[in-house]
Amino acid sequence: MKVVVTDYTFPAVEAEAAAAAAGGAAFSAHQCKSDAEVAEAVAGADVVAVQFAPFGPGAAAAVRPGATVIRYGVGYDNIDLEAAAAAGLKLGYVPDYCVEEVADHTAASILTLLRKLPALDASVRGGEWAAVKAAKPMKPFTETTVGFFGLGQIGSAVLARLAGFGFRFIAADPGRAEVPGAALVSAERLLAEADLISLHAPATPQTIGFFNAARFAQMQPHAMIVNSARGLLIEEEDLAQALAQGTIAAAALDVFRSEPLPESSPLRTAPNCLLSPHAAWYSEAAIGRLQGLVAEDIARALKGEAPRKPVPLPQGQIA
Repeated sequence: MKVVVTDYTFPAVEAEAAAAAAGGAAFSAHQCKSDAEVAEAVAGADVVAVQFAPFGPGAAAAVRPGATVIRYGVGYDNIDLEAAAAAGLKLGYVPDYCVEEVADHTAASILTLLRKLPALDASVRGGEWAAVKAAKPMKPFTETTVGFFGLGQIGSAVLARLAGFGFRFIAADPGRAEVPGAALVSAERLLAEADLISLHAPATPQTIGFFNAARFAQMQPHAMIVNSARGLLIEEEDLAQALAQGTIAAAALDVFRSEPLPESSPLRTAPNCLLSPHAAWYSEAAIGRLQGLVAEDIARALKGEAPRKPVPLPQGQIA
């Protein structure tokens, strides 16, 4: 048997190698960048762990029939699901390794935007001492509506962190029949009513590019958007233009369509746009947790067991 790690950003992959050895499998780790490199590296593999490298049709055809592919992370945008399904592969991912970290980062971003901290900081550094001028308009939290576009385990953890501030919560999520503490609404109502929208939906054909110029125009001029979910949910040029024109007021982004964020991206110069380098997942504990859970899935696969967290079918449209 053969276990392959296609790419990784960790200092080492000792836990993964140990799991392979315990299962009597050969082990190799690579730093693949392209589909062609991945296909060559995974040829004949029984188990594959992939971080950021593309796992496309070539790779799906190269592994052993019925192989298991594990994605290091919450999303699986870099895996061609149709090609994997056609090849009869088992797909797993790790959606639960950094729930607390992402929820903390998202809640911090929401509070930072609503209290206008970047604008206030820039004002002081620019020689002003005028709180109202820099922060207006600003609602008290008890008069502020926070909306969630998708409300899975991370979104729910964000809501729990914010519950004590007195916000009104609304959510658009077709997969939920009810949400404790939040009113379920249509996407149209979410756009029209929320003072801030936090994105927590997967990237599906229904959600990719959902936040575009037309949708930003449906939001209130003082409204804000926070994205620590998937970069594909937002049309980035439309967002940059909406911020520049004052269609919406501010954004905080941790994920992007292309990472690292290109130097030419208009988001880099968009006003009131707080950027972080896909860091919401990070803590030292989260790294060990992620690798440990992938190693557990390697061990399961070598014993013929299903992944701990199989990749789910695409979710319904949020509308």
